[in-house]
Amino acid sequence: MTVLFECTYRGQRHLGFGVPDEDGPLRMRRLTGEVRHRVAVDGDDVASWLDSVTTGGEVVVTPRERAEVRFRPPLLPGNAGEAMVSGFMRTHNVKAEENPPEQPNWFLKGLGEVLKTSGQRLSVPEGAHAVCEEAEVVLVYVVDERGEPRYAGYTFGNDVTDIGRFKHHAGHLSYAKLCDAAVVPFLFRGAPPRSVTGSVSVERYGTQVWQGEFTTGTRALYYGVEEMMGGLFAHRALLHPGRVHYVFLGADHSSYHGGFRMADGDRVRIDFSGEGVTLTNEISWGER
Repeated sequence: MTVLFECTYRGQRHLGFGVPDEDGPLRMRRLTGEVRHRVAVDGDDVASWLDSVTTGGEVVVTPRERAEVRFRPPLLPGNAGEAMVSGFMRTHNVKAEENPPEQPNWFLKGLGEVLKTSGQRLSVPEGAHAVCEEAEVVLVYVVDERGEPRYAGYTFGNDVTDIGRFKHHAGHLSYAKLCDAAVVPFLFRGAPPRSVTGSVSVERYGTQVWQGEFTTGTRALYYGVEEMMGGLFAHRALLHPGRVHYVFLGADHSSYHGGFRMADGDRVRIDFSGEGVTLTNEISWGER
């Protein structure tokens, strides 16, 4: 499976392939164009579009220089306003209602600036009631020049949510979701994974205060991915050419369901163990 990533190194954007070892070198090429447009048109035929969006030879970043690299959310446009971050809730079998609707509830988290990568702080509203993490599969779509959504691949994310506000007032789902989100910087070019397992740990002042496990992936969903996405993209208002959509597919359980209450400054680590990737972020109340 093709895996690609984008990053900034010494003030310039670069493109790389594969999931690099944490202590190994990075091998990249300098970007001169937008990868999202080529992925939407040519997909996995990398040889046909690589030279059109990069320049020069291979750039090798040694482990000692890795601190200068800043990973970016996959395919995030230079203008973050051209990206939309959204998702579905109560999609999993363990959360299915007695008479579930044909289409799950959809919500908007924000535009591209709410997306962060590992190591960055995740901001929640200052008046948040009860915040939780949600470990999820994230689908990435690029709208082509004809206004048609093209599936680009998937990644993994943390859909931070003010679940307390939603529990207090079910009509406030949209408000509850207006928090930052974290995504793994790697775009996996295959079909959405059937089964994803992993663990979540929360540290407070350097001490682990909560730990739990999760299961997600298409096999854990009550709804079919094609049906969910088809229903969403039937709304033409979402399909402006060039827009990148990041769609969170929902979570099974979170620390909130385990009786834990998160606090300002807590450090959340999500280990997608079967996929070999992690997310680590500090939760910050009211900071932008």
